[in-house]
Amino acid sequence: MKKLLLATAAIALTATAVSAEEIKLGVIFGFTGPIESLTPQMADGAELAMKEVTDSGKLLDGSSVTSVRADSTCIDSAAATAAAERLITSDKVSGIVGADCSGVTGAILQNVARTNGVVMISPSATSPALSTAEDDGLFFRTAPSDARQGQVMTEVLMEQGIKTVAVTYTNNDYGKGLADAFQAAFEAAGGTVSINTSHEDGKADYSAEVGALASAGGDRLVVAGYVDQGGSGIVRASLDTGAFDTFHFPDGMISTKLEENFGEEIDGSTGQHPGTDSPGASMMKDMGDANGFDGTSPFVPESYDAAALIMLAMQAAGSADPADYKSKIMDVANAPGEKIFPGDLGKALEILAAGGDIDYVGASAVELIGPGESAGNYRQIELSGGKITTVKFR
Repeated sequence: MKKLLLATAAIALTATAVSAEEIKLGVIFGFTGPIESLTPQMADGAELAMKEVTDSGKLLDGSSVTSVRADSTCIDSAAATAAAERLITSDKVSGIVGADCSGVTGAILQNVARTNGVVMISPSATSPALSTAEDDGLFFRTAPSDARQGQVMTEVLMEQGIKTVAVTYTNNDYGKGLADAFQAAFEAAGGTVSINTSHEDGKADYSAEVGALASAGGDRLVVAGYVDQGGSGIVRASLDTGAFDTFHFPDGMISTKLEENFGEEIDGSTGQHPGTDSPGASMMKDMGDANGFDGTSPFVPESYDAAALIMLAMQAAGSADPADYKSKIMDVANAPGEKIFPGDLGKALEILAAGGDIDYVGASAVELIGPGESAGNYRQIELSGGKITTVKFR
């Protein structure tokens, strides 16, 4: 009898080992390019969720999750598409965290993800056009649309008594989508946009662009650009010529690089990026500190949440096949169910394995609406003493 029991146990262990697998997730961000100061920490956030799930041993009979990084460049759609193709065809990823910038995200979605039936969850692609893109139920984002950001920008500026602004935007899907959304919201609220014009990234001299902005005038210059690229060039030229001395910065401009580049020169400037003061955000900060990265950096919470949602949906579906789990993402992200925060992924996997429901709140207070995107919470910032300070959350 004892030998029979031992044999039965051995068979059970063998079955478990066979059913467990190494699941690969792609992490495709602009590790080079105009937001390269943001993306390493975004990747750290996503990979922390993968480590947490792997260490728990509770995903799909003990499967592990491995990150495979790829460079989207943020701006080169051809390079991003080729990188995503490699993730799917060579690395055999079961899902993609990313991409980051809106243009490359749309290119990957249409040219790679839909063709291969692979789920994408972007933590930072915010173009309103992505809300209506054909996606075959494969595309989600934990960041809100810039249609929402345009409204928040308007609220911040109006509350400060800023009624006339000049706007410059990086000449791509992200910049134009945000600039147009902001202008519509600002003018509807009674404000005036004196000029709304694009700038190209990669230039050595932005004096001509700043000259046109200064001629149009405004109480503040809105810079819908990238902190590691032309956006900072516009700010530097504005300061050097005295055209503007205070600015409003959307999400692509906000990182510690802003402090390093300008310090107290831009004190009094304002901005916003997706963020929340929910309990999950505080937990993400502590987890980041414990793992050597800044858990409060823009889009880090959203990156952790993007990876977490993919893995939780797999558990809910009982499969790592995107065709099976794509329909579960909205289910695990929203009520009803037990609320799940950062650090709770093992518990969430147990609940799902037992047939229960979860409501993933995560690090960014995720609530997916409509076409699978975040309803949207924002951290309002101000530059004071050369440092980015939090004013409040919206």
